[in-house]
Amino acid sequence: MISRELYDNYIAILRDELVPAMGCTEPIAIAYASAKARAILDEKVSSLHVSCSGNIIKNVKGVIVPNSGGQKGIEAAAILGAVGGDETKELEVIACSDDEARKLTRKLVHEKFCDVTLAEDVPNLFIEVEAEGNTHKASVRIENHHTSITRIIRDGKVLFESKPAEAEAQSQNNSGNKNLMTLKNIIEFANCLDVDDVREIFDRQIEYNTRISQEGLDNKWGACIGKTIIETWGNDVRTCACARAAAGSDARMSGCPLPVIINSGSGNQGITVTLPVITYAEQWLISREKLYRALAVSNLVSIYIKHFIGSLSAFCGAVSAASGAGAGITFLAGGDYAGIGRTITNTLANVGGIVCDGAKPSCAAKIASSVHAAILAHHMSMNDDEFIGGEGFVEDDVEQTIKNMGYIGKIGMKETDKEILNVMIDKVDVDSCL
Repeated sequence: MISRELYDNYIAILRDELVPAMGCTEPIAIAYASAKARAILDEKVSSLHVSCSGNIIKNVKGVIVPNSGGQKGIEAAAILGAVGGDETKELEVIACSDDEARKLTRKLVHEKFCDVTLAEDVPNLFIEVEAEGNTHKASVRIENHHTSITRIIRDGKVLFESKPAEAEAQSQNNSGNKNLMTLKNIIEFANCLDVDDVREIFDRQIEYNTRISQEGLDNKWGACIGKTIIETWGNDVRTCACARAAAGSDARMSGCPLPVIINSGSGNQGITVTLPVITYAEQWLISREKLYRALAVSNLVSIYIKHFIGSLSAFCGAVSAASGAGAGITFLAGGDYAGIGRTITNTLANVGGIVCDGAKPSCAAKIASSVHAAILAHHMSMNDDEFIGGEGFVEDDVEQTIKNMGYIGKIGMKETDKEILNVMIDKVDVDSCL
């Protein structure tokens, strides 16, 4: 039986992590910082300067800013946040931006109203926006988490400052301590869960993420990965699970303004942990109560794996999210700790090497591949088949396998992350290096 402390900790984590966001969370975080800087400035903005980490640049470069009328890039996100954002809405900051704001954003991008620089030696998730008016200057800094403001300055005076370590400690106090997570107690939590404690959280996740997935299947968004899968693979439960997850990303990566419920700071990961589990629950006529428990497993497993990797890295988050989805499906099928552990291990051992080269339409294809691998992993597990300790980074203990994958994603792929960014921003002559 799980302790009350651990039970409450998991509820806090779910409440903190499963929140709504529009579009890709990196451009939205930029828009949020910009809107906040404009509010602190308290006068008309005459220019913007954005300094951000390479991972932010990587994840904003190729994705359409939602509600922007098809505009891309850091400049568009920052300007739209400044001229049409509501900072009180955080990750839905530009939900109410109107045609006038979109038109003005397009004009100001053309006029080079905003300039962007790469910030060196900063956390992987780092954004600083400086807004200048006729008489004042204001800046807002975000670090480590998409809405975690660590410094606010107006006219050289520090109005607020919190060191990242202090902000992280405060976040753990308010939002749950991920260091207490293990796969074993995640499953114990799901089994003893009072579903009334999560009903509102998961009902919203089901509603939002199903809606954007259906939008991706109904209409032409991005590269139409979800639609292509359905049209060419058929409509059995495995195909539908892959297609529905991919379709949500199709829409989201191409500027669909519908909000999603995120996981580990990512809408794509939120979609990936949700739709496959919902699809299998529908096919197997699973009760709503058991679906809630399975969603607790899928969401928390994804958060647990991503906790070791970090918020942004060269490791594709679709893999950790699909591992969570596979775990949730195995839970629906009656799998225990050993069975769920096998599913996670089998997924990571298969597609753990997918790299992140930024947010863009091809994320939908990576989601489809990862979910397909998770479904294979589930069926292997139900047959008592698994990759065993000593094969690559796989250990006999699934908890250690997860930590090994975390180390590879966080430490081992640091240089990979830098080189991916260098290629993306044309800082290397690839031909001369080959």
